[in-house]
Amino acid sequence: MILSDKTIIGMLREKTLLIEPIEEEQVQPASVDIRLGDTFSIVEDSPDGIITLQNEIRYKTIQTDKYLLLPGQFVLATTLEYFALPNNITAFVEGRSSLGRMGLFIQNAGWVDPGFEGEITLELFNANRCAIELQSGRRVGQLVFAQMDDTALNPYHGKYQGQKGATGSKVFMDKEINR
Repeated sequence: MILSDKTIIGMLREKTLLIEPIEEEQVQPASVDIRLGDTFSIVEDSPDGIITLQNEIRYKTIQTDKYLLLPGQFVLATTLEYFALPNNITAFVEGRSSLGRMGLFIQNAGWVDPGFEGEITLELFNANRCAIELQSGRRVGQLVFAQMDDTALNPYHGKYQGQKGATGSKVFMDKEINR
């Protein structure tokens, strides 16, 4: 079940859902607008030009109010908001249609697990032939909340719990399942 604005507002007042900072206007009929933070990270070049899943990836991180995303460029960014989801609520990140129409693709692998706490790292890609100027504080997407049929047995306590800023991939920390 997708949460309504009435339910979201009630959860924010009861502090069963935490979103900070938040403005009243961010709550939409079935979502909450998310704004762009001021931290951006890009993958540093590796000596052999190859990124592997088993080695830590190095990132160059900058803090700025404006970031020029070049055509074909990929950058990690962060939300301005810090979230704490209860163990029975999950959320989906959706980009704004108005920005998608400019060629700005916004993703975060699309899913926020119940129990997650932290800023959400966004993966941004410029599919346009022109550069796109990104500005901290601007609405870039929305979070759609869904109530689960029950409380999660194993709410999120993973490697990104409590993250702040544009957090790079930690896939190298994964424990793979033997096949």
